[in-house]
Amino acid sequence: MNTASRPPVNHLGRDVAALVPPREAVAGMIDMGERDAAIWRLAQPYLQTRANDAHSLYAWGIARALLDVIPDAQEHIVLPAILLHDSGWSTVDEREALESIAPGVDKEVWGHLTIQHEKEGARIAREILTEVGLPAADIDEIAEIIDGHDTRLTALSLNDAVVKDADKLWRVSPHGVATGGPRFGLWPEESLRLNASRADRELFTPEAKAMSRVLVALACVDQSEERANCYVREDDAG
Repeated sequence: MNTASRPPVNHLGRDVAALVPPREAVAGMIDMGERDAAIWRLAQPYLQTRANDAHSLYAWGIARALLDVIPDAQEHIVLPAILLHDSGWSTVDEREALESIAPGVDKEVWGHLTIQHEKEGARIAREILTEVGLPAADIDEIAEIIDGHDTRLTALSLNDAVVKDADKLWRVSPHGVATGGPRFGLWPEESLRLNASRADRELFTPEAKAMSRVLVALACVDQSEERANCYVREDDAG
């Protein structure tokens, strides 16, 4: 680590950086391996709409955490699928895409766009994963998961369930709550309530439901009057 980037304040008064364990020794620390980094580089141009690039990265991180506690799910299917699941929104007008995901949406009017993004996402995924060199059987399963990840109300497999859960858990992440407010004209607490209710009823695995409770609880604390009135040292604030 570059010591010049460390905070200027050290209340302890001595350097303890040498006691920080190496990254690989800490459970839960993640970074992209070569395969996912290659997929991400090819996917990113298709995700630069409605903050789908950031959404996909956070959902990928959530999927990584879920895989640690759901060992029967297959990371070589789940992780490529979650990185590419929303690539198809690149084929939909951004304003119309927002209408199609809005609360209370008339699916008879806007539902075809959700289906379009799923099918186009499956097509884009096939192209990208073929270029990356994934096995044909893996590409078929990943494309099948993407084609229906929003509209299909059941999970085809445990892999599909984990992809769906990672996607929906993003809603109660700090980024998801912050995105939902301006997107739909909601206060942060309203965005949290909307996102938490939508996420909870659509989650498949007990591990995802537990993770959702933790994220919602932390968001409630962040938004509370008590947290807003916590004491802040002057040297911490500056």
